[in-house]
Amino acid sequence: MNSSTRFDSLNDAFSKNIITFTLCLTINVINGTFVYIYFNSEVFKRDPRYVLYIHLVINDMIMLTVSVALQIMTYTISLSFTPCCIILLILVMTNKNSPLNLAGMAVERYIAVCQPLHHAQLCTVQRAYGLIALIWGVSFIPSFADMVIVFATQPLSVYTQTVYCYTAYLYNTPYHKTQSVVVQTLLFSFVALTLIITYLKVVCAARAVSGSKKASARNARNTILLHGIQLLICMMSFISPLINLILITSWPHRRTSIIFTTFLFTNVLPRLLSPLIYGARDKKFSSHIRLYFSCKLFGSAERKTRELGPVPECDGKGRRRPEVRMDDPACCSVCQAAGPGAGPGPGPAACLSRPKTESCRSIMG
Repeated sequence: MNSSTRFDSLNDAFSKNIITFTLCLTINVINGTFVYIYFNSEVFKRDPRYVLYIHLVINDMIMLTVSVALQIMTYTISLSFTPCCIILLILVMTNKNSPLNLAGMAVERYIAVCQPLHHAQLCTVQRAYGLIALIWGVSFIPSFADMVIVFATQPLSVYTQTVYCYTAYLYNTPYHKTQSVVVQTLLFSFVALTLIITYLKVVCAARAVSGSKKASARNARNTILLHGIQLLICMMSFISPLINLILITSWPHRRTSIIFTTFLFTNVLPRLLSPLIYGARDKKFSSHIRLYFSCKLFGSAERKTRELGPVPECDGKGRRRPEVRMDDPACCSVCQAAGPGAGPGPGPAACLSRPKTESCRSIMG
């Protein structure tokens, strides 16, 4: 992507930077909402499933922010060799973290469905943090090896020169190509086999159980299947140079547009998959998000009606108590948003015993 800046006009460069910056900001705001909800809800911090999930979201945010910042910098400033190596180190590590994190999440779902009696002992928050540290360590080794090869093969004068901060341009020795093929093959094979095996095991378990356990197994199976789709899209970033080569050979006059489009579809837009897969499907997360926004709306309504007296409480069914003033629009907004069976956190039962301001504080920190 970065090497195409020489062929872009000023209008094209401005348009591309605006598009990528807007997408980056939008995706990070969505992902940031999930991160905020996670760190303000103890129920998520105690579940290793959500620990791994929020790590995936934060990893995607880092990768997206750095990659878009690198694209903007290549249009605006000249980068020297050393800063470029540091930026590429972060990008390569976060790029490898995503599929490894998906494999860990798939294994956790497999244990929850197929080994439910051992899930509490095997899948703990401490082990989830240990797995995250292992993922970063595994990703760091080949990324650091790329830098060592560069330092060993390039003359000292290159460290003070400006470079096109692009992986294929900087890591262009035969050693880099061999290492890249080996690492990507092993990484893809390991993660793909993990997803396939856990998916088949969960499918077999879903056929053997019934009732609520069958529904849980079906949800786990669908989640692992979505992880597989997510893995394929993540691996597209590894083959994007090949995609660019094929398309540019066919349409050489569209070179910059092709490179920009593949960058969007292989590096930017896939960062939306994590909130869509979990945020839209996970009832616990979606209920907390609805409650958070309802509390936000309630807070503004409370300020407008503060002169009417204390904030009223609900009767547990989303209705005003008889003694509550009927002209108070803030009444029961939290209870109505939470609804019955909304999961952990403040709901209709909480409104019976405490003011709604206290309910909102528990979810909003």
